[in-house]
Amino acid sequence: MAISKAEYGCLLILERNFEMVEKDFKTSGTCSRSIHLVIDDEGIIREASFVGGCAGNTAGISKLVVGRKATEVADTIRGTKCGFKPTSCPDQLAKAIDEALA
Repeated sequence: MAISKAEYGCLLILERNFEMVEKDFKTSGTCSRSIHLVIDDEGIIREASFVGGCAGNTAGISKLVVGRKATEVADTIRGTKCGFKPTSCPDQLAKAIDEALA
């Protein structure tokens, strides 16, 4: 059976190997202790999880950022403060993203 050029192009896309950036980031100044982050080669966050911190908030942050463009996420949450602290879990996630993409 012959494969048309259009079908062949689709096969190439399906067989493409994606490069992932995986980063374990040690947080500072927050209740969370670390962030595990996976970003694909198109800059999309595929995994984000926190160790420690407010369980509901960090789980919610993780669900909100997975599937979104990493640079947009970082730009949106960078500079967020937690109470009187100079940083927060979202701000630390922005720093983790910056390091992963550097």
